Amino acid sequence: MVMDLAVELIHATVQLEQPLGDGTRTVGTGFLISAPGPDGAPRTVLVTANHVLEKMPGATVRIGYRVSNPDGSWSYAPQPFKIRDAEGGALWTHHPSRDVAAISIKAPPEFARAALPVNYLAADDTFAEEQVGAGDEMMALGFPRGLSANSAGFPILRSGRIASYPIAPAKVFPTFLLDFSVFPGNSGGPVFVSRATKAQPGVTQVSDAPRDPGFIAGLLTQQVELNSERLEIGIVTHAKYIRETIDLMQNPLAPATVAETTTSVAGGRTASAEEAARN
Repeated sequence: MVMDLAVELIHATVQLEQPLGDGTRTVGTGFLISAPGPDGAPRTVLVTANHVLEKMPGATVRIGYRVSNPDGSWSYAPQPFKIRDAEGGALWTHHPSRDVAAISIKAPPEFARAALPVNYLAADDTFAEEQVGAGDEMMALGFPRGLSANSAGFPILRSGRIASYPIAPAKVFPTFLLDFSVFPGNSGGPVFVSRATKAQPGVTQVSDAPRDPGFIAGLLTQQVELNSERLEIGIVTHAKYIRETIDLMQNPLAPATVAETTTSVAGGRTASAEEAARN
């Protein structure tokens, strides 16, 4: 049972980057979901926004894994994986009408274990059952401007309130608005509701019944701009379309969707927010 969805998703969220020839890099966010494959066996699926992968022209992308060390520290250990075949064809599966992409990966064991079960993705009736609506708070994880929370490469956690109404059903309102600042690099990150509560000193837990940890509401796909001015509003695509994209991976006519990671990139590092503040 996942008890703190925020912490679990932090471990399941990764930076995606592709260095470009001019010394810059294209950056996005992805997160890992555990879903059954065509044979019923579990597989690790990387979910992100479709435009994140489309805008990466090369065949290989770095995925920002993190490794825990015996002394309690963490190291950033990115690994390359292919997103295009030799002819340039996409190896990922994308939703036919929404900005959602998914690709099956062979992640290191600790990251395969960190992948969230597919049932944590909101279903068609989740918003109604949970009575989620305008003004409610949600959280989001990502790498704004390619920045991490620290040198270990963990994502930055943000929060905001639902800024649109109505937000369901998803088939009628496929996206909704979240009131918080969005930057390039945030795209593809998970947006979620966490029900975790911290135990207070001296307070006895009344019930031993499992608590609802929350759910993944969708993924961040766009920022709202008007005349090149950012309005500090994010557009979130409902998790329904993540579920549908993962289901499309079962289609034998879909693109080849298994991308195998190899060895870590030597000298891989990530830019932290603290470093950016010093510059």
